[in-house]
Amino acid sequence: QVRLVESGGGLVQPGGSLRLSCVTSGFPFRLNGMAWYREAPGKEREPVASLNNLGHINYLDSVKGRFTISRDNAKNTVYLQMTNLKPEDTAVYFCKSAGGYWGNGTLVAVSS
Repeated sequence: QVRLVESGGGLVQPGGSLRLSCVTSGFPFRLNGMAWYREAPGKEREPVASLNNLGHINYLDSVKGRFTISRDNAKNTVYLQMTNLKPEDTAVYFCKSAGGYWGNGTLVAVSS
């Protein structure tokens, strides 16, 4: 059974930081690219960052320089380190495998 479980979301003030984690099981993690998406209220889900199994990384323009995606193949886990958070980063964040599996999301709220 494939599982992707996100954690690490929460309420943070503008300028703050959070680290999201996505623990996976049930598929060959090290052979799969992974990505983080987000869905803000009233908006479509959008890709934030991706990291393939060869280490190639892409970021949404608005998060470049602030967010960092990484993976630990030994722990079957992908991370999203978020710094200098802005109110417009408020969204539910989801991880997704290249094979099309999604987690249930974790809420990030940036507000003073």
